[in-house]
Amino acid sequence: MIYDLLYPLHSYFTFFNVFRYITFRTIYATITALLICFIVGPWLIRKLQNLQIGQNIRSDGPQSHLTKKGTPTMGGILIVFAVTVSTLLWANLSVIYVWLLLLVTIGYGLIGFFDDYRKFTGASSKGLSGRFRLLAEIIIALFVSIVLYMKAGFGSQITIPFLKTVLPDLGWGYVALSTFIIVGAANAVNLTDGLDGLATGPSIICFATYVLFAYFAGHIKLANYLQIPYVAGAGELAVCCGALVGATIGFLWFNSYPAEIFMGDVGSLSLGGALGAVAIITKQEILLAIVGGIFVIETFSVIFQVGYFKMTGGKRIFRMAPIHHHFELKGWAEPKVIVRFWIISILLALMAISTLKLR
Repeated sequence: MIYDLLYPLHSYFTFFNVFRYITFRTIYATITALLICFIVGPWLIRKLQNLQIGQNIRSDGPQSHLTKKGTPTMGGILIVFAVTVSTLLWANLSVIYVWLLLLVTIGYGLIGFFDDYRKFTGASSKGLSGRFRLLAEIIIALFVSIVLYMKAGFGSQITIPFLKTVLPDLGWGYVALSTFIIVGAANAVNLTDGLDGLATGPSIICFATYVLFAYFAGHIKLANYLQIPYVAGAGELAVCCGALVGATIGFLWFNSYPAEIFMGDVGSLSLGGALGAVAIITKQEILLAIVGGIFVIETFSVIFQVGYFKMTGGKRIFRMAPIHHHFELKGWAEPKVIVRFWIISILLALMAISTLKLR
């Protein structure tokens, strides 16, 4: 909106030419989303407290978590609101990728909202039925994947990290892969959201990493130099990722240990879905497994735990899954688990960025 209103004025005043630059708008999209969270956050916390919308704690979870019962949840509303407003203000709204990312972010946020609301009204840790929620997630992801596949010039090739000349074309299989990535990323972040700031920190790191990938993918000279697929218009996703970084940092201000508010499914699903969508549009789909490695580890810890439990008739690999609970039960303090997972996320992000040259 600001871009559309102010950039045309560069013909009369050269100062307004600054709005043309993605880097400038990315910085201010980040700041805008951050300030929105700082301003709206305290009001939202009070509102949720007044409405008595508090977190219900799993009865089979770590006993130390029982003290968190009643902490305001559904704070992801703040993230979605800040991202949406900041993106609409600073992004070039003529780029379809911006709207597809907003569709995933808001759509998955709504799924999470109804899931959280169901938990609240039902006074239990269970929300929407798993099948219904998964179906809704697949419908949104499938729609976005088909639009991308049908878009002229986007292509159905995938990028394999470390292999610059290996670009397999999946055809319609790309739609299935894209749908899987968006849905999988959303649920992976959702599984990780079990400790104060645990999902928020890695999300900040992931979106900050994809600011770079989006900018490079949308810049034809840099894309050719780095030998990555050029996606015309993808650079605008750097602005969107900046808004996501700002919103998650702003939310972390209130979500850091001990948390004043939880993001709930409305936050974790929207962040995960957005992360998957950005990875697809920037043509760094497979690299998401490295960038978001913490989310992958958390997901596989649950899969392995459940599978091993069924195969062995009740034996477990971990003391509790997802794996962050395993370390809690081993005696690690919650802040130690959180910060160490953040450190691992930073290392994984640096490894992912290094693949730009290791090709």
